[in-house]
Amino acid sequence: DQLVSGIQRQLEVSGESEVPSSRIGELVMEGLRQIDSVAYIRFASVYRDFSEAKDFEEFASTVQEAAGKG
Repeated sequence: DQLVSGIQRQLEVSGESEVPSSRIGELVMEGLRQIDSVAYIRFASVYRDFSEAKDFEEFASTVQEAAGKG
């Protein structure tokens, strides 16, 4: 609920009358990245349409490196 409320507030503050779905997807990814790395990776795999296992592995690796676990 907090993630959704935060995204909604960001969009309201932006003052844009129309928001592309790609912008909403990026905001969701950023929010998930901050609160749950597993949910972030799972969402990204669908949102970015990973087509092969290596896509998933590469993305997960970058997430681990960014978190200082790589």
